[in-house]
Amino acid sequence: MSPDTARIEKGAHTGDDRIRVVRLPTGAFRLTARLQLPVEGARVFAFFSDPANLGAITPPEMRFRMLTPAPIAMRPGALIDYTIRVWGVPLKWRTRIARWDPGRMFVDEQLRGPYRSWVHSHRFHAVPGGTVIEDEVVYALRFGVLGRVAAPLVRRQLVRIFQYRQKRVRELVGRESPGSR
Repeated sequence: MSPDTARIEKGAHTGDDRIRVVRLPTGAFRLTARLQLPVEGARVFAFFSDPANLGAITPPEMRFRMLTPAPIAMRPGALIDYTIRVWGVPLKWRTRIARWDPGRMFVDEQLRGPYRSWVHSHRFHAVPGGTVIEDEVVYALRFGVLGRVAAPLVRRQLVRIFQYRQKRVRELVGRESPGSR
């Protein structure tokens, strides 16, 4: 496997965008996603640090709607409330910013939502010619046996969501702006 290809579950490929989900010994899951853009890190981080952009990178069928009034001051402890639809069911989600290191990384944790736990780390690295975005989501499902039965469906849905997210980030952020050369 070259650095420009990736495995999604059992060998599906998406080009140079890498998305993978593995089950952890604890029973939780770890989703990792990697995207490289030919754009400077400050511009990439600015896009991700504005919660108003979350709706633009969420699949439309999820009907993402921000509930927290803008502007949201991003910092450790910031709370962000929104609603989404999962398989047509409306859900409220509350996120807390657990870590905030401007320009480099931030971590959001679900306080209320569809998962038993959800911790999403966003990391940004400068590379020659651009920026690498690395996402890591460690999540656990609710509902015991029912959650274990639903795990493959949830995994496929999350991979699809991150594929959509990467496509939209490429469209919205991933192009060099005029004069950036």
